[in-house]
Amino acid sequence: MAKKQKIAVVFNEASAEFYIKPEVTEKKDFNFIPFFEVDDLNPIEEYELLAKRLSKAGYDAYTLNIRDDITLLIKDAKKNKPDCIFNFIELYKENARLEMNAVGVIDLLRIPYTGASPLTLANCQNKVLAKRILKVEGIRTSKFIIIKEAANKYVHHLKFPVIVKPAYEDASVGIDNDSVVHNEKDLKRRIEYILFDFNQPALAEEFIEGRELNVAVMGDKEPVALPISEIDFSQMPAHLHNIVSYQAKWDPNHEAYHKTIPICPALLPKDIERAAKSIALKAFNIMGCRDYARIDIRLSNDNQLYVLEVNPNPDLTEGAGFLRSTEAAGYSYVQTLEKIINYAILRGS
Repeated sequence: MAKKQKIAVVFNEASAEFYIKPEVTEKKDFNFIPFFEVDDLNPIEEYELLAKRLSKAGYDAYTLNIRDDITLLIKDAKKNKPDCIFNFIELYKENARLEMNAVGVIDLLRIPYTGASPLTLANCQNKVLAKRILKVEGIRTSKFIIIKEAANKYVHHLKFPVIVKPAYEDASVGIDNDSVVHNEKDLKRRIEYILFDFNQPALAEEFIEGRELNVAVMGDKEPVALPISEIDFSQMPAHLHNIVSYQAKWDPNHEAYHKTIPICPALLPKDIERAAKSIALKAFNIMGCRDYARIDIRLSNDNQLYVLEVNPNPDLTEGAGFLRSTEAAGYSYVQTLEKIINYAILRGS
């Protein structure tokens, strides 16, 4: 009988006590009609469930929370000798820019692991660098400026509305309804909010009105673009901008969470669909992605495609954006996880 492949599901949740649930939970009284049911699972429980699903599929899977201590990963690798690490480390010491360093340790351990390399993680997380790389390669992105320090006035040639983001965050951190500004006063206020509250440069770019497309790409040597998912903004109330803010992604008690409704596969003209998939594949390869990634694209009102971001290692929570596309492509949740593991193992350490 063949030996089961040992899979370490590795993540970093330093404050596990944060997720302890109160004994009595009051039912939330929304002042709007919620579209989604609120999921009670916290991130740690999601990783444990993923490992259980892999175990039922025939793997020897276990979870490892490194809790901001990289030595736990090193000790576990020596003790358990996993055949593959399913990497879910997204930040280290509460610093998203250290994600690449933690993954670099896995590289040094010479253990096959899923997803992007340290270099790809670094390049994609640096939004300014990513935009410059894509632009040089002929991929359209919105016009932008980068502001590194506060000033009395910010000189630019951008057309309003403008959206302002932290330059080095991911998962929509620092993006909320006030990120979209329509005049110089609000632009200055938002830039300085990013500079002082996030302690990093601010990226200000022209806001592209239109449809938001998520193009999932899966594979290593021969990646393929999967059915496109669209974020439907048609139910968004007038007081909220048509953006996928942090609240829209992660806060089930916020109205934006329930008004950004995914449609997969997206209903698109065939020529637009082909062009979006082609651009996504090109961006995936240019940025050095592997195994799985999500490329966020805006389809402007005049049918131009703009790459917003390249997201390596996107969320693999069941029902999340990437998984919607794999399901539309005919893969079950476990089949998707297995394909990602197989890419990593075939690639080797």
